Amino acid sequence: MDRGALERWIAGYERAWRSPGTDALTELFAPEATYRTAPFEAPHRGLAEVGALWERERSSADEVFAMEAEVVAVEGDTGVARLEVTYGDPVAERFLDLWIVSLDAHGRCTAFEEWPLKPPKGAGGFAAGPSG
Repeated sequence: MDRGALERWIAGYERAWRSPGTDALTELFAPEATYRTAPFEAPHRGLAEVGALWERERSSADEVFAMEAEVVAVEGDTGVARLEVTYGDPVAERFLDLWIVSLDAHGRCTAFEEWPLKPPKGAGGFAAGPSG
């Protein structure tokens, strides 16, 4: 993997999130991929579980959000990116995320781990999540 490969994968992830259904996941994730929504969460395994997770987590393919990503590091088949994601217009939720992504030789993700962070209560004018 190199920075360009991770940037392309992230762009594909955003396109897939904005697309109805989960067919695009086969281009992004290997069949046996794991997808962890937070560091201590059990991983979702395989395309069927990842697809079910996506359908539960997004309100729809028309969900209003903006996403900015910056690749932080790449080593071997694994890369780390820092993302800022906002939801709504006007913005109702804001997250800073770290993504740890491992890609196979075909550019499909074999392991995805997200570290989502919400601003602390009162910071930046956004409501805190359950842990804030």
